[in-house]
Amino acid sequence: MDRIGNDEIYADIYGYEQRYDPPFDGIYNGMPAAELGADGWRKPWSGGNGGSCVEAKKLNDGRVALRQSTDPDGPALIYTNHEITTFIEGAKAGQADFLLG
Repeated sequence: MDRIGNDEIYADIYGYEQRYDPPFDGIYNGMPAAELGADGWRKPWSGGNGGSCVEAKKLNDGRVALRQSTDPDGPALIYTNHEITTFIEGAKAGQADFLLG
């Protein structure tokens, strides 16, 4: 199964070389979100966007799954704790501001 991005070398992104080998637990990037169960999904941010929100679920091993609320059976993006922490910290620091407006 292709685990896009999760098993790449992080040297270019994080400045050091570390390989993430995901556990063999059947959870993979792009899997149907419905296979992760209906419980535990949260909408950590929501606005006046007509109900189209990103939902997040913390997995038992610390990884985070994201899905589109309008397509709860669609694909889930799976991130390591390090990846999601790096993204949130970068967004808070303004590194994702180019995505706005």
